[in-house]
Amino acid sequence: MCEALKNAYQLFEEIGRGRFGTIVRAFSPVLADFVACKIIDKRVLTDATDRACLDKEPKIMTLLAPHPNILQIFDVVENDDFLTVVLELCEPTTLYDRIVGRTLSEPESASLVKSLLEALAHCHRLGVVHRDLKPENVLFDSRGTLKLADFGSAEWLNEDGLVEGVVGTPYYVAPEVLLGREYNEKADAWSVGVILYIMLAGIPPFYGESATEIFEAVLRGNLRFPTRVFRSVSPAAKDLLRKMICKDPSRRLTAEQALRHPWILSGGETSSLD
Repeated sequence: MCEALKNAYQLFEEIGRGRFGTIVRAFSPVLADFVACKIIDKRVLTDATDRACLDKEPKIMTLLAPHPNILQIFDVVENDDFLTVVLELCEPTTLYDRIVGRTLSEPESASLVKSLLEALAHCHRLGVVHRDLKPENVLFDSRGTLKLADFGSAEWLNEDGLVEGVVGTPYYVAPEVLLGREYNEKADAWSVGVILYIMLAGIPPFYGESATEIFEAVLRGNLRFPTRVFRSVSPAAKDLLRKMICKDPSRRLTAEQALRHPWILSGGETSSLD
């Protein structure tokens, strides 16, 4: 491990583990607060793509900072063998933990989605696409403030406002990504729509027994609102879902446009389209 890290921070227990390293709780005398140290063993990175993501993530997070709904980066400490990214410390529960096995009310869903859209709109204004939006990558600080995290798959838009590359997680990835075409920031808006659908219904809009079956369902893009689970969901919420989980990216809302939708502006009030 990097000696500079040990000198600058008091390291405590491991609080998480990923493909390339561990996350350790630590104390920063400079910040006078606890932080999370994401310690990555560069020696296990044999793939050039993984190395590129490792280099890019801290740069993107630094560009995006500060924003109240994006995980804050404080420091990067590196030597030949290890890269450590020092991050804001969040609670151990994610959005996934909040929604698994239960549905959320419309006001609670609207509040969470508004915060997520605020984070995304900020990313998109700065030319960054997240590309792996899912509940597991949405954290909360000790005050309950939503924090968008994990920019390992994020990419800068090119001069034409596009990116390429098939990345993402089966349930949440947009159809244009799966087709292998260039795409824009609206791929993120699709993913937020899927997250909102799960909040309100307790099930994903597209599913299958395998990743292949899920991808096929996503590519068909047949959005349905089964009566048994959407009976009590307002027309306004369903209107927003249709406009975010829209197969045609040219007709899909951007994050900025979704923030101006009546359902979001009303805080999830069920009469917001009346």
